[in-house]
Amino acid sequence: MIIRVRRVAAACALGAALTACGAPSAPHASRPAPSAPTAAVSRPPTIAPGPAGLTPVFKNGPRVDGKTVALTFDADMTADQGPRAAAGEHFDNPQLIATLRTLKVPATVFMTGRWADEYPAEARAIGRDPQFEIANHSYSHYAFTGDCYGLPTVAPDRMKADVERAYTAFKKAGVPNAMPYFRFPGGCYDRQALKTLSAVGVTAVQWDVVSGDAFATDSDAVAQQVLEGVKPGSVVVMHCTRSAAPATERAVRMIVPELRKKGYRFVKVSELIGATDRHR
Repeated sequence: MIIRVRRVAAACALGAALTACGAPSAPHASRPAPSAPTAAVSRPPTIAPGPAGLTPVFKNGPRVDGKTVALTFDADMTADQGPRAAAGEHFDNPQLIATLRTLKVPATVFMTGRWADEYPAEARAIGRDPQFEIANHSYSHYAFTGDCYGLPTVAPDRMKADVERAYTAFKKAGVPNAMPYFRFPGGCYDRQALKTLSAVGVTAVQWDVVSGDAFATDSDAVAQQVLEGVKPGSVVVMHCTRSAAPATERAVRMIVPELRKKGYRFVKVSELIGATDRHR
């Protein structure tokens, strides 16, 4: 999802742009040595479907559950951008990921399947790092509604397949546990899209803070916009694409220490959704 935001100071105009226990032995039988217990497999938290079984939409966590904030990064690449990548355009941002690791900031990366196909080693490294979680941003980064910032559109009868194709791409790249979360390209959705995706069993994840990093070159303005917008439980949308969001890594280096000074703790989206479920 690529979003530009117009600010008085600086920014961009709105546009398109990751236990079980054994049973007891039978009486009088020799008792085998106990096996080591296995770890319980925990399911990622999700939100129950909405009215009429529509895909639920999550925008922010509880405002009263401590000062937590989730930084999310859209790893965008559309299905038709292969020639641009072949010509040298960079849709990845390894320095941003390295900075998040150095700063010890957990994050959720909403990745397109096309991005995972282009950068499988990076997708695998992010997906296997417990500091991060990868979620679904569609395969093609085509819009799921009409009139979505000029993006091409996915036909309603292809939406489910597009989302499932992204999960297939993650698995092919070696991502072990992609999360059951989905971010609509462009952030655009309607009732039909929510109804269509209900069969996939995902929670749609939006945001309540737009960073304005898409196509921005002023990292100070991006940082200021985030710092002014964050509240307890906020979800911040940013980008993990060098060509489309060149100021993001520098902005993160400013945002993180300032929010920590204010008492904020960085979490992944899954933690916010889990906290939301506890408050229901």
